[in-house]
Amino acid sequence: MFTKKLSSLILIVVFTIVSLPQIARSQSASKGIKNIVLVHGAFADGSSWSKIIPVLQGKGLNVVAVQNPLTSFADDVAATKRAIAQMEGPVLLIGHSYGGMVISEAGKDAKVAGLLYVAALVPEDGQNVNDVNAAMAPTAVGPEFQLSSDGFLSLSQKGINEFFAQDATPDERKIILVTQVPWAASATQQKVYSPAWKTKPSWSIVAAKDGMINPDLQRFKAKLIKATSIELQTGHVPMVTDPKKVAAFIISAAEKL
Repeated sequence: MFTKKLSSLILIVVFTIVSLPQIARSQSASKGIKNIVLVHGAFADGSSWSKIIPVLQGKGLNVVAVQNPLTSFADDVAATKRAIAQMEGPVLLIGHSYGGMVISEAGKDAKVAGLLYVAALVPEDGQNVNDVNAAMAPTAVGPEFQLSSDGFLSLSQKGINEFFAQDATPDERKIILVTQVPWAASATQQKVYSPAWKTKPSWSIVAAKDGMINPDLQRFKAKLIKATSIELQTGHVPMVTDPKKVAAFIISAAEKL
């Protein structure tokens, strides 16, 4: 009888020893979050993340790139919330440029675990796009904005080539120019209250050679929101011109949530 009990005890101990590494590996594999929602900015669409998406998917992450209509701030927030709703589980919400305004509002969704700003506008309480930019000297892109008769903004060829994507290849700049989505000027007037970064962890990528958003403004906002940040020597679209570093930063942020 004693021998049988001893044998059973030995089997339990052996099973436990064998199982522990597997449990540890399972816990390690489940660390962080798996859902990424990418939010593009003005004059762009979801394809602006095309170099990032395969890298994130290669790491086993679930990725959705929002197609913001850019018809109003409310419409863009609604589109982002629909994308968040598609995800099962917590989300890392990432916004580029004007997308920073969008994620600061949509990021209040309970499923959003963290925010990551890429060369982005970061609103303080009650600020709109114009308020954010007014904090520091603007870049010289202003004359390259073109306003249509129905109230939509677009960028001139010079605006794309010299300010928006000056470090992209000529072919990439041509594509960006002809695929740009006109942006409702009214979206610059909509204010964000109680932005999501006040209650959720944040990350920030500063584009040191940005011709659209003053890099010093990006640095200031990153410190203000206590974001974990890196600075890349790129223009306004680092996900196009330095995708490996952008993707690595996103993966690192996801692992920490």
